Amino acid sequence: MLGEIVGLTVQVTACDACLVYLIEQDEIVLRASQVPHAADLGILRMRMGEGVTGWVAEHKSVVALGSNAASDTRFKYFQALIEDTYEAFASVPLVSGGEVVGVINVHHRELHEHSAEEIALLTFIGEQMGIAVANSMLADQNARLVQEAHEAKRQLEVRKIVERAKGILQHRHGLTEEESYLRLRNESRRLRRPMRDLAEAVILAEDMHRKNDVPVETRA
Repeated sequence: MLGEIVGLTVQVTACDACLVYLIEQDEIVLRASQVPHAADLGILRMRMGEGVTGWVAEHKSVVALGSNAASDTRFKYFQALIEDTYEAFASVPLVSGGEVVGVINVHHRELHEHSAEEIALLTFIGEQMGIAVANSMLADQNARLVQEAHEAKRQLEVRKIVERAKGILQHRHGLTEEESYLRLRNESRRLRRPMRDLAEAVILAEDMHRKNDVPVETRA
């Protein structure tokens, strides 16, 4: 999705560099770029209102600087970004439902007067792709929530199994609750097996023992 935004923006503006930032927990995070920034993706962050990018995100407005972009009072230089040494700079918000979900930055090495048509196209990209990005982020969030729910369910099942095994050990060997837990834990470490496996083995052995203890009914 972010690669599509970069490609479309480069096509529209014929820029020398394009950076895409996303808003994540009140921080603006670099997530995609035309110029390789593998070491900085997800690492380079700024606060809302920080730099031109932060200003755009905070005010939901476009900034277009045709020359000497670094002289703008809002500009903040990042050593990791070669793009910050370029002459011209434009920044537009990615918007979804009236909320900013990210920012697109466009850089030109030489002087570049951003035409009204170019700004309009960039704004259109920001609006249309902002919706797509927001939907994608929501899908990722929902997937994480589902995963967390599955993990919570699994942990609950493990706990129930371990609790049952502890009860069996307490009854069979006269152990306290803490002693039965320590026995399971220590065996788990010694055998390098999950505690769930040992608990299930204890339960299985108990079930077989009870089955063998049940008297067989005979008929005359």
